[in-house]
Amino acid sequence: MITKQQALDYHSKGKPGKIEVTSTKPCQTQLDLSLAYTPGVAQPCLEIHKNPADVYKYTAKGNLVAVVSNGTAVLGLGNIGAAAGKPVMEGKGVLFKRFADIDVFDIELNTENPDEIIKCCQLLEPTLGGINLEDIKAPECFYIEETLKSTMNIPVFHDDQHGTAIISGAALLNAVELVKKDISKIRVVFSGAGAAGIACAKLYCSLGVDPANILMIDSKGVIYEGRGDNFNKYKQQFVRKTDRHTLAEALKDADVFVGVSVANAVTQDMVKSMANDPIIFAMANPDPEITYPDAVAARKDVIMATGRSDYPNQVNNVLGFPFIFRGALDTQATAINEEMKIAAVHALATLAKEDVPDEVARAYGVERFKFGRDYIIPKPFDRRVLIWEASAIAAAAMKTGVARKQVDIEDYKRQLGMRIGRGRAVMETMSGKARSNPKRVVFPEGTSSRIMRAAKIAATEKIATPILLGNAESIKNLANELEINLNGIEIINPATSPNRQKYGENFYHKRQRHGVTLDGAISTMTNSTYFGIMMLEMGDCDAVLSGVLSDYPTTMRPALQIIGLRPGVSRVSGLFAMIQKNKVYFFADTTVNIDPNPEELAEIAINAANMAKIFNIEPRIAMLSFSNFGSARYPESDKMAAATTIIKKKAPELIVDGEMQADTALLPDLMKQHYPFSKLQEEANVFIFPDLNSGNIAYKLLEQMGGLMAVGPILMGLAKPVHVLHRTLDVNQIVDMVSIAVVNSQILHKL
Repeated sequence: MITKQQALDYHSKGKPGKIEVTSTKPCQTQLDLSLAYTPGVAQPCLEIHKNPADVYKYTAKGNLVAVVSNGTAVLGLGNIGAAAGKPVMEGKGVLFKRFADIDVFDIELNTENPDEIIKCCQLLEPTLGGINLEDIKAPECFYIEETLKSTMNIPVFHDDQHGTAIISGAALLNAVELVKKDISKIRVVFSGAGAAGIACAKLYCSLGVDPANILMIDSKGVIYEGRGDNFNKYKQQFVRKTDRHTLAEALKDADVFVGVSVANAVTQDMVKSMANDPIIFAMANPDPEITYPDAVAARKDVIMATGRSDYPNQVNNVLGFPFIFRGALDTQATAINEEMKIAAVHALATLAKEDVPDEVARAYGVERFKFGRDYIIPKPFDRRVLIWEASAIAAAAMKTGVARKQVDIEDYKRQLGMRIGRGRAVMETMSGKARSNPKRVVFPEGTSSRIMRAAKIAATEKIATPILLGNAESIKNLANELEINLNGIEIINPATSPNRQKYGENFYHKRQRHGVTLDGAISTMTNSTYFGIMMLEMGDCDAVLSGVLSDYPTTMRPALQIIGLRPGVSRVSGLFAMIQKNKVYFFADTTVNIDPNPEELAEIAINAANMAKIFNIEPRIAMLSFSNFGSARYPESDKMAAATTIIKKKAPELIVDGEMQADTALLPDLMKQHYPFSKLQEEANVFIFPDLNSGNIAYKLLEQMGGLMAVGPILMGLAKPVHVLHRTLDVNQIVDMVSIAVVNSQILHKL
């Protein structure tokens, strides 16, 4: 579980909030300024004035969605108001961008008057490509959406209603298929008659459920004839003539339970009373109507889904809204209609039956996913969801006549595949590999709050089995102060460990001819870094990560003294993975070797290429210089040319060339035009720098000014995985390094 302070720090540190607006065009020169604003901006304005449809051609309208809320029904928090709901709406924007590359303005309206919300949205139509209504209480949300859909020519979608309905609808189709029941004959009980419950019920009817077989329960019980309440028109659709007036009575012999209400509403006895092969969608958040363990303990034949990520079949709205809007925006649809929602349901249901790529299974730390009772809907990190769902939405939009732009579906699928970049997905793949075979990772700096938090995440996400070194009482006291739960994480105090004597003796045998005495060696083992690396050497752990509280040599020195180099390697070198939105680059050497000679540079390049392959990236190596293929003959550039020759002899299978300038390495057209003889005819992704100065400066400039994420430093060449954690790394970056260390260990264990 995350702590209150973790959540507050995440939202407050650095730039407050989670989103920012960035320019997609350069604005560096006077010419740029003249084009971006006056006088150049007049030209697209005049074109749009002549042809209003050109607003999609000359502005960002076609990729812009507003998340609109008044904060009256914030998930799990209730009516907390517009300002208090803003972090949720920003978060929604993050998900739109992460999963479908859609830009978002979050708009929080300080009113509970539905007509004021309607008027505001209508006035914003020229600005927006679509509107996602969020966290507006029922029944006002129904009225607002219905009115906007009937008066506006852009897609309007209330996710609290339709998102849950679409995702759970896909799960329902597959669950019914698995238990071999006729959807038109199943009896369905709904707990919760708000926006989500009513939307789910209506969509299920569109999927084939007989409305007569639905019982809906609100806070007063079953909605039935004669109850005496004055039901609003939305609940009125589900008033039934029945003698079942309580949830327990309604669930007897029911085939399906759908919960969008409150925690612990359902008991195990209620589950036991349901029909054979009961289907339970307990979707209350954060705690479901009945927990997964309780439900499966009550019935072994149950198919269970919740809103939680720690159990099978998570009904997560992120499987819906980003991809639905993606397809709607790309066809310039005037609405998201019922047919488009049904198309999304069937796309998700069908995708769940497809063979699941290994990378998806690795991302969730399992061997594989297979269609069945524990896998009835796809996972959000399955990159195919974007392609399947958005293209289904686009096809339905065109078929039903709401699309103003026609697309070739097959070509559109290819475009979607390129839309979300590989950058962060690379690290997701690495963490997935780590989960497949977690290793024991030692953190000598156990008293660091960042290390504690990273260790907790690594343990929770099953990336590694972390071990913290230091005084146990001090670590636990600090963890309690910071509200970090370290239960289950091993803590070892080197000063009192029974292994200190054994480790000291082993270290003495390694270093006795380097001035180390036995007493001195045993004393050295009170140093957490030396102790941790001796744990690695003695097989008591699988990797060591250290450095957030110390300088580089403090970790490097004991690693070299104790672990040493891999056979065939002459020196340690350092590499950073530089992650951009769509690309990953590898920079070496950035941290260790000050002025390597050609032979050393060749070794660094080969090791860097092997590391790129661990990231599932085919390396293309550029040997960097200020010279292009002998254009400036100096010892510095000749060194890179000589290193290139050595690499081609030692590893002829690698794509490598040089010496070359950085822009030549990054611009294939420039390479092909001026240097057609080069083996490197595509953009390079592994960059070898001539010295530590240039490599270190380059990665830090790109990180701070270019906005690339630097993952590292990754040490290459040691016989066992020891990695230095840079002092500036945040918790997530440390977790990334844990994944890399675990995968590094997995590979070395196979050698």
